Amino acid sequence: MAEKSELLRVPAFADLPGDQIDWFLSQAQELNFKAGDTYSRQGDLADAMFVVLSGQLELRGELAGETIIIPLNSGDVTGALPFSRMKQFTVSGRAVTDSRLLRFAAAKFPELVQKMPELTKRLVGLMSDRIREATRFEQQRDRLASLGKLSAGLAHELNNPASAAQRATSQLRVTLKKIKDASLELGRRDLTPAQKSEIEKLETAFTQNKEAPPDALTVSDLEEEVDTLLRSHGLNDLWQLAADLARKNVKPNVLESVFNALDADTARAALVRIAASVEIANLLNEIESSTSRISDLVGAIKEYTYMDQSPVQNVDIVKSLENTLTIMNHKLKHGVAVQRDYERIPLLVNSFGSELNQVWTNLIDNAVDAMGGKGELRVRTFREDDCVVVEIGDNGPGIPAETKAHIFEPFFTTKAVGEGTGLGLDTVQRIVKKHRGNIQVISKAGDTRFQVRLPLAEAVSFTHN
Repeated sequence: MAEKSELLRVPAFADLPGDQIDWFLSQAQELNFKAGDTYSRQGDLADAMFVVLSGQLELRGELAGETIIIPLNSGDVTGALPFSRMKQFTVSGRAVTDSRLLRFAAAKFPELVQKMPELTKRLVGLMSDRIREATRFEQQRDRLASLGKLSAGLAHELNNPASAAQRATSQLRVTLKKIKDASLELGRRDLTPAQKSEIEKLETAFTQNKEAPPDALTVSDLEEEVDTLLRSHGLNDLWQLAADLARKNVKPNVLESVFNALDADTARAALVRIAASVEIANLLNEIESSTSRISDLVGAIKEYTYMDQSPVQNVDIVKSLENTLTIMNHKLKHGVAVQRDYERIPLLVNSFGSELNQVWTNLIDNAVDAMGGKGELRVRTFREDDCVVVEIGDNGPGIPAETKAHIFEPFFTTKAVGEGTGLGLDTVQRIVKKHRGNIQVISKAGDTRFQVRLPLAEAVSFTHN
């Protein structure tokens, strides 16, 4: 039989009047469980509150696709609470060691509120703490999920140029050997200054050629013409050379000067050297382009996260949007056309680090998902009085009226189980409000627009929340 002294050791019941404790004990049912016993199951009717008198227990269940385990010890209160809207237990409860609990039926909550107002107040506070903790867990999970998506996309974006640079570097070693062997062959021949000058002139002209590469059909025709020319001079095994020169848009008549100035064997060595020089120039351009892309991505990441920068500063809204678009390029490049319409005058907003980037990331991610990964993403900025308006829209199917009324509610989501936590737009709204702004949505089939209004930097001053 539970004693009054045991219940008074429970923090929620500490210092309560003795007659109230007596009443509670008279209405509660004492339960004893062996280690491994289950006292409540996920999905069962939430019809009771439990007070842990002794032992160790745990709550276990699935939340947003993840398994969670919450330990319970002597003095903890769990289960349904007064004024809670919980209809079913969201997790299962089991005893880890031999345990004793008091079970208080939810049907008696109205009487509890009347007879034990101070306990009711404490239990409402406990419920608020529980909601905050659950929200914090979901928000952290949402951030980790977003981070995981961004990380996967960035890994792909970084891997492409890195792999290209690696391939070019490997090919560069092979090509350097070609040019070395060709140079040695030419060095063994007694070339006149005019012959050397002709080789160097062609080499310079081809390597510095900035023309756009021809289309595949033109390359095929040129390759055939160059190969025919080489064969006409007895060079029947240089088909790869013909292909390399064709890709550089080299015309057969240009090569005639080599055969006019040199004998066939010397011309072979000269053409191999020229082609190798062209290939080296192309490989160096590819390496430069790839490393530049990596540098741009790293720069965008630093800007996106505000690494090495003060936590609160004036942020150029357009630059913030462009950094986000760069980071999310992996999700946009497979069928999303980005239409930009930016205010020409820079618009600055006093921002908490990268928080505004989280807003743009969530809105863009939702827009792309709404379009099924293919469509038109519209990004617009303009000034309205003392505010900047950022509009992110899409030409997807639109938001149904019955859904639109709930999209900013915590945990509301239209995505399948495990695909979304429903915190994206709730997070967006909280961040926007923190920046003294507001967010609105206008939606119809083919035109959905989220408009974020934020005070311009010179029009607002605020402190950390």
